[in-house]
Amino acid sequence: MSDLRKARIANSLMFLVCGLGVASWAPLVPMAKARLGLDNGSLGLLLLFFGVGAMITMPLTGKLVSRFGSKRVIVVSGTLIAAILPLLLILDHTYQMSICLLIFGASTGGINVAMNAQAIKVQRSYGKHIMSSFHGLYSIGGLVGSLGFGLLLKPGLDAMTTIIFISVLLVLITYSQFSSLMSDDPAEIQDKSTKGFKFPSAALLILGAICFISALAEGAMLDWSAVFLTANRHLSIEFAGVGYAMFSVAMAIMRLTGDSVIAAVGRLKVVVWGSVIASAGLILAVCFPYVSLALAGFLMVGLGCANIIPILFSTAGTMPGLSPAYALPVVTSMAYAGILAGPALIGFIAQLLTLPVALGVIGVCILFAGLIFKIKDGRNKAVQIPEEVEALVCKN
Repeated sequence: MSDLRKARIANSLMFLVCGLGVASWAPLVPMAKARLGLDNGSLGLLLLFFGVGAMITMPLTGKLVSRFGSKRVIVVSGTLIAAILPLLLILDHTYQMSICLLIFGASTGGINVAMNAQAIKVQRSYGKHIMSSFHGLYSIGGLVGSLGFGLLLKPGLDAMTTIIFISVLLVLITYSQFSSLMSDDPAEIQDKSTKGFKFPSAALLILGAICFISALAEGAMLDWSAVFLTANRHLSIEFAGVGYAMFSVAMAIMRLTGDSVIAAVGRLKVVVWGSVIASAGLILAVCFPYVSLALAGFLMVGLGCANIIPILFSTAGTMPGLSPAYALPVVTSMAYAGILAGPALIGFIAQLLTLPVALGVIGVCILFAGLIFKIKDGRNKAVQIPEEVEALVCKN
């Protein structure tokens, strides 16, 4: 097997580690809510620490990647994720959970920037778009983490044994694949775009803003799907992770086939129509009081959102004149603000109104993200955006 092929497999498994680690937190959320005696607003505030940790780390990770290489950042972050998971199951004080979620979010933020930088490097070596397949392994990790936790509990394993098993698995994968990851040449990635403060260009900020809006749905599925199904659709706790599992199945399928879909219809249409499908899915889930329709809606959210962020990450990582070590932290920070900090906003809206209304608001936001782009088929027109951004998406 060639070194390039090994590097692709190794980095794909790092996406799997990240997805598995983050998704394993999803079924723990309702347990933490009950253990700590939190209402929706208090839970939303607690979840904010997860986002704050990631948002602090992501802008710094580009510097760490430039200095130490993405390989080292990946292995340290993956180890911390594995170490924190069992603590999230047993801590019974809010301040302790807040600190652990801060570290957990920081580790997640670090590995996200580093593995996407590694993915851009591998993609450049391949000479074609393969970013969707990397993110597909993240979604498979999400499926295994959310659904697998419940399945391991059914045979009689206790929750602690289950979460320790998952943590050990994360460590084994991370260290076994470390040597196959591509090495970073600091001179290659540490160009003038990484030195000193440079305000991001309008094009880069627009890409990040669209990522933020799209990622709101992923954050909603991660932190609130289990709560929604148990509290609003009366699903039993052992199946609380099935909503995120449905979402992750759809994400995995679409991302693993995404490179072919993008080649067939073009990146721009994938972004636009994906947003429409995701929006329709959330509206379906919250408007009808049936578990089956809620699960179908979550599946639609996964189908629609699947390839939006991989496309925009790839676009940012290949912007002319910008190092990936500079551009990726900008868009990943904005995207994971949606994934990690967005659920806190959902909690506040849910406390003021209801959780279904909060999720419906996210559906409207996703539709807006799709309308930012125009469909270039000569007939349909929507909200215009700067030509520089549109050209980058269509080109990359």
